[in-house]
Amino acid sequence: MGYGTEMDSCGRCMKYSLFFVNFVIFIGGLVIAGLATWALLDKVSWIGELVGNDLLTGAIYVLLAGGIVVAIVSFFGCIGASREVKCMLLTYFIIVFLLFVTMLIGGVLAYVFREKLVNTLEREMSSSMRTYDSHKVVREAWDTTQSTLHCCGVNGWRDWGNLGLNVPRSCCREIQPGQRFNCNAGADTVNPSNAYLVGCINGTQIYMQKHATIMGGAGIAVACLMFFGMVFSCILFKMIE
Repeated sequence: MGYGTEMDSCGRCMKYSLFFVNFVIFIGGLVIAGLATWALLDKVSWIGELVGNDLLTGAIYVLLAGGIVVAIVSFFGCIGASREVKCMLLTYFIIVFLLFVTMLIGGVLAYVFREKLVNTLEREMSSSMRTYDSHKVVREAWDTTQSTLHCCGVNGWRDWGNLGLNVPRSCCREIQPGQRFNCNAGADTVNPSNAYLVGCINGTQIYMQKHATIMGGAGIAVACLMFFGMVFSCILFKMIE
């Protein structure tokens, strides 16, 4: 099976190249898993409720699962390269190919969301505002957005009044963690000194594009490394007697 077979200098070069690529992929997998965890802890998922699109959240979960599996497989790929076992290299190639497709899909989904976000953001945000009082998940998403990004409404606090809704408490400035001013000065107005006056659309777009770019770029970068891993594993497989 090629176990322990002496190889020429070209074969050894492929062997060490595969080992190095797998080590880099292992680090990349850990980085992807770490970035996906960071995105989830940073409450990216609530934006899906705000804009009526869970594409980015789905991409993050794909990359999280893919990153963990990639790290595990690449670790064993390092062992397979060093031991020169043909059946292990073949198994490695098949698994890496499937993971390559998964990581590529996750990265592309993140970029697709990034582009789609620009075209539909204002319309979807305005639509979700109408269900603020009737849907708890949407209410929590809006409250999280406004308190995190220090904004109010889509283009400004008047958006709430235009829909016949009271300005949410999350539009009020924070005195200290967990405590806010009472900025409501009536059913359709606020005290400007105690409220966030700027709309949320620009901040939301920047926030989501940042996460989508990071996740998409990382996923595609690791997928490219995995492509080289597949190439080196094929070459090494053919070189082993």
